[in-house]
Amino acid sequence: MTLLPRRALLSLPLLGLAPASAQNPKNLAMVMNSGEASVSVIDMDSRQVIATIPTFREPSHWALSPDRAKLYIADASGNALFILDPLTAAPLGHLRIADPYQLGYSPDQKFLAVNALRINHVDFYDAQTFKLVKRFSPGSMPSHLDFSPDSRWSFHSCQGSDSLTSYDLTTMTPRWSVKIGKTPAGVLWHQNTVLVAIMGADHIVQSDPVTGAVQRKIPTGIGAHNIFYDPTHQIIYVSNRLGGSLTALDAQNLTPIRTYPLPGGPDDIGIDPSGNLWVALRFAESVAVLNPTTGNYTSIPVGRSPHGIFLNTELQKPGKLTAEVL
Repeated sequence: MTLLPRRALLSLPLLGLAPASAQNPKNLAMVMNSGEASVSVIDMDSRQVIATIPTFREPSHWALSPDRAKLYIADASGNALFILDPLTAAPLGHLRIADPYQLGYSPDQKFLAVNALRINHVDFYDAQTFKLVKRFSPGSMPSHLDFSPDSRWSFHSCQGSDSLTSYDLTTMTPRWSVKIGKTPAGVLWHQNTVLVAIMGADHIVQSDPVTGAVQRKIPTGIGAHNIFYDPTHQIIYVSNRLGGSLTALDAQNLTPIRTYPLPGGPDDIGIDPSGNLWVALRFAESVAVLNPTTGNYTSIPVGRSPHGIFLNTELQKPGKLTAEVL
């Protein structure tokens, strides 16, 4: 591992200068530092932090607006969505919203689903107006979420109640809630099943989207936390936060291909155009840039407890962009 030197951070006021312009955009990584109420902006070419954008308290995850014009960053205990220009990282203000921890747009772009982990709610907002449409109480600590591709169903892991809960978005009613494993986290729709990372154990589970029943357990590593597709959908990456590793699975049969040692609490990832994995390391206050062919990586210091990560190079790709489908 090569540790890159820390560069002095440039603090930006909420509506202040941007680290890049739309006329001359840079390749940028935007890292949500949950432990210090800030977003680190990294120049991906120089691999240096070039700006730090303040938030209120606890930035965690992101969602890109359907028109790709706004990047919404969830500030959970700050009760706000911070808005950045996804191309330049220019701050565009914020919206007040109750405890947004994880969030995502339904594939039909009708709803914005928000998991409010601290206050135990799952909220569905009108995607255009941000008006609250429906509030559910799914269990303790709703964490991650995903949807069926037809936008009919949503799926939400609840860390405190060890459960996976599903809602019918056509009727806005609960479907089921089942015990899925100790402290479930990441959720990903995959080949007509639902994959869930079991953070309190060492595996992910494959469950039936109709009943929620667990069909299969796939060992990955201790503290399996989140699940991501690579751009080809041929590989699924699982970040094993407590075990300090990243597991690559064959997306067709879910068998392990390779495990990458990655100490420091790997969490969310992004994948750049050259195929490098940009991995937030929650316990190491850094982002690792890992070459999946060699397994080598460099480390870029950021803020405390880096969590979500967005690469503006994703905007080069067509179709819907989410944190889990890269």
